[in-house]
Amino acid sequence: MLITVINATRGRLSDDQLQTALRAVNRQVADDFQPYWGFGATLRLVGTPRSKLRQVDLRDMRGDAILYVYDEVRASDADGFHMSWFRGVPYGVVYVTLADRMSEDWTVTLSHEALELIADPETNLLVQARGPKGRRNVYYWYEVCDPVQNESYLVDGVRVSNFVLPAYFTAGEEVNGRNDFLGTRNAGRTVRSFGVNPGGYLGYYDPHTRKTEYVIAPDDPVAAARKALKGRLKTGRGTRRRSGKPDPRR
Repeated sequence: MLITVINATRGRLSDDQLQTALRAVNRQVADDFQPYWGFGATLRLVGTPRSKLRQVDLRDMRGDAILYVYDEVRASDADGFHMSWFRGVPYGVVYVTLADRMSEDWTVTLSHEALELIADPETNLLVQARGPKGRRNVYYWYEVCDPVQNESYLVDGVRVSNFVLPAYFTAGEEVNGRNDFLGTRNAGRTVRSFGVNPGGYLGYYDPHTRKTEYVIAPDDPVAAARKALKGRLKTGRGTRRRSGKPDPRR
């Protein structure tokens, strides 16, 4: 899988800064992600910086998916441009200012969005398992970074996102298993299957209530604030899942 990356930050990030981050994320995918998941991708910066994406440039699309990097949250710009010119092509969007507001390095957001684009390009995968309240089965979103998104590590000096492993999406607990890459221990244990670490959350669809709900650790203001911010700005893959319509706002 080849992911085209377009620098649409209007000068906020130079191509050199973005290339440095992409090299680290590509190494993360090859050395850390792919050995566990069995598939990966290569991110490649294409095109030249422009003040706005006003019209199509075929040189900007030379891959299987697109990852836009924007400065400010301009969801309508990203949505309109992609739907006008590259409809049907999987995509994601990184907003640098949104990362700032979540007190997160933009490179972590880049890594987060890239890994989730690789794992579920069309944002349409769900996993059936017992719901968090334990009474009936629900359908969890297939998101590999959200449950541990407050955790990161360094690759060649660049901070990247932690991610869950395939064992995380299992019906039962893996005894002494490793459910996320870093294996961070909270309250004496690593993240549970379909659980979340502090600062993270996971969405799911409950067919009984016909509503989208979320797993958030009790008394976790960081995760609650992050979810509320994305909801208010109408960004995030959850927006696309809930609407059932293509939406690049992340």
